Order: sequence, then structure tokens, then C-alpha cells
Amino acid sequence: MIRFTLVILALAILTLVLLPFQLVAIAFGLSWQRRIPRLYHRILCVLAGVRIRQVGNRTSARPVLILANHASWLDICIITATTPVVFVAKSEVARWPLFGTLAKLQRTVFVDRDRRQQTGEATAQIAGRLLGGEAVVLFAEGTSSDGIRILPFKSALVGSVHQALGTSHGHDSIAVQPLSLAYTRFDGLPVGRALRERVAWYGDADLIPHFIRVLASGAIDVTLSWGETIPLRAETDRKHVTRTAEAAVRRMTAAALRTPSPVVSVSPQGELAPKAV
Repeated sequence: MIRFTLVILALAILTLVLLPFQLVAIAFGLSWQRRIPRLYHRILCVLAGVRIRQVGNRTSARPVLILANHASWLDICIITATTPVVFVAKSEVARWPLFGTLAKLQRTVFVDRDRRQQTGEATAQIAGRLLGGEAVVLFAEGTSSDGIRILPFKSALVGSVHQALGTSHGHDSIAVQPLSLAYTRFDGLPVGRALRERVAWYGDADLIPHFIRVLASGAIDVTLSWGETIPLRAETDRKHVTRTAEAAVRRMTAAALRTPSPVVSVSPQGELAPKAV
């Protein structure tokens, strides 16, 4: 509990220091609005003891829609720590304490999947972010899993964005890049089924107790694997692209869990540094 208290104190100070800058950046459309969340989550990962290893390369293509698996609220921190992105999240996230505020400050697009009209509005927002040069992350499973098995990817939003981009005269395709997050170690031990609930947040698990346990643990190793990009054009079958991305994420996740990797950490400056296990 002492560790958790210290981490929360440091996180509160960090939030109070960076919050005014992010609000100004959003209000005036400054480039800081991409850089500040990245810095914030890099420091958060350091404070929480999250050590990140990357496999493969992030594409430099724009527009790019990143289709990722989803195992924990930590996914957002880890992805943002490595690259500036915008997320697509379910509408109820906006009402969560702390997490909802942070999501809004990162310009997350909220989707109410049960209301068709709002889904259309969200699709337009996603397309606008993509056409504006943002990298947009969609957790394609539609919910979080246990971090070991990958749930079927949903193609509805992929198709909607595909359709919206079809109205653009400046882009004839969008790059779709699969991304796998695999939590490989917890406190130095391989994450198998016995430890999956210590890192994965899914099902009916309460958010706040899980948040406390993660910040109090002090050592979580994760492998971020970037797959080959898939071009999505007007004539492309969105379901085929979604299935292809899902298969790639399954392969990369299985490989990361099967082969424990050298442990590295992301420093606040974004440099990858080896760590002793």
C-alpha cells in the first residue's frame, strides 16, 4: 500500500502540472495535444513499473487505423507511451471517474453501439481524425478479454470508417495495421492462467480494486507486436480485412506468450532501455 500511495501522489502531481498545458493545446489546436498524452503515459508506465518490449515496426503511413486486442485499461497507457494515437471507446467510458476525464483529454472518440445515429456521428469523427493525419486505435474485439485468448474482431466500425473515407478525394485507401498486446510477466513470473486476472481487466472485475493492485505491484512486462499493414480501399471487403487483422493479432499474441522476451522499459524520454530480470 505504501508503493500505491507514492505512485498515486506522483501521478496526481503529474496530472496537475500537465493538465493546464493540455487544455490550452486542445483549445488552440496546438501540436502539444498529441505530445502531452504521450509524455504523461510514458511517465505513468515508469511509475507503475510497466516494462515494454516492441516487436515489428509502427507504420508511418497515414491515414492508419490500428486494430488491436484488448485486455486491460493498461492497454491505453502502453500504446500511448509508444506512439501518439487517438482511441475509439464505448460511450460509458466517458462517465468513468478519472479514466473518463483522461480519455476526453486525449480526444477519444466515444461510440454508443446501441444507437445508430450516434454511431454515425462517431464514424464521421473517426474519419475526420484519420483524414487529419491521426493514428486511430480501435479495440476490435469490442470488449476486453483475459489477455490470453483473442475474441473475434468486429468489422462494423471498420466498414463504417471505410465508407466515410470513400467520400474523401484526397485518399484512395487507408492503412490498417494489426497490433498485439501480450502481458508476459507479472512480478517476474510468466503470466499464465493463474496470474491473468492480476494484469487483465475483463468480465465483471471492478475497476478501482484492479487499478490499485496494478499500481501496487511494481513489475509488469508487456510485448507490443506490430503486424504488416493491410490496405483498405473502396472495393476491399471490410470483413476480409478484419479477419486478416484478427489472425495476425492471434499469431503475434501466441508468439509473445510462448517465448518470454528480454525485458526493456520505456523511459520518460521514450528510449528503450534493457532491464535485468
